[in-house]
Amino acid sequence: MNAGSRFSEVIKQAAEENGFSTNNFQSLTGGDINDVFLIETTTSEKLVIKINDSNKYPGMFEAERAGLDELRKAEVIDVPKGLFTGEVQDQSYLILQYIDTSNKVSDFWEVFGEQMAALHRTTSKDFGFETDNYIGSLPQYNKSCDSASEFYISQRLEPQLEMAKNAGYNLGNIKNFLKNASELIPNEPPTLVHGDLWGGNFIVNSKGLPCLIDPAVAYAPREMDLAMMKLFGGFDTQLFKSYNSHFPLEPGFEERVPLWQLYYLLVHLNIFGSSYKNSVEKIIRRYS
Repeated sequence: MNAGSRFSEVIKQAAEENGFSTNNFQSLTGGDINDVFLIETTTSEKLVIKINDSNKYPGMFEAERAGLDELRKAEVIDVPKGLFTGEVQDQSYLILQYIDTSNKVSDFWEVFGEQMAALHRTTSKDFGFETDNYIGSLPQYNKSCDSASEFYISQRLEPQLEMAKNAGYNLGNIKNFLKNASELIPNEPPTLVHGDLWGGNFIVNSKGLPCLIDPAVAYAPREMDLAMMKLFGGFDTQLFKSYNSHFPLEPGFEERVPLWQLYYLLVHLNIFGSSYKNSVEKIIRRYS
């Protein structure tokens, strides 16, 4: 049975629950966690539905919708609207606004940098978020913290380090590393971050401008987003120049990039396995 047949009843029931009918649907690229479909309604509206196992990923889509709402409230960069969440036959779903795509405008990267700077000027009283969420398939914790270093260490690094330890990875002198890391992190205010901004988590909308998708939102150190954007590529250097001209980074940012990238590499280690171990160990040694 193909994915379309397997999920046709889920899509049909989800549509009925939320007051619309479907003409047809087709599979979209989704990744390892979610099955994703483009729906055409009987009124010719296009929607996107993401579906996954509600027992494996409880609360994932409610948290994602909350993150999308938070990004949209900033009103500085395009983000699809989260419309409906629910559950059918042990399958959770999230129904989203469909974003038509186009080619990049000529100054796409400059605009992207300016918009990310504006997003990062959106702040909060505390670090954290109203709900825990997910980073990939793993839980991500967002307990309220008073400082950037406390948040990054207690809510980002320590849960992933513990998970790696439980999986049998010996990663070296963690205690000394965490002490040094705490001293290196700038004492900047909480910033609204996308949280998982690699090259696959933005698209080019119908106006040729950036649109953020699949967030792992928190009020966190802003350098986390930028370091993730540098980790796997996909972002032109002009974006970072534009960003820095609109919201200058604290001195020493380039030296801290691996420190922030460690979180995302630990996530990959814990999801995909030992091929990421050397990269993780190298960063821990660098700051120990």
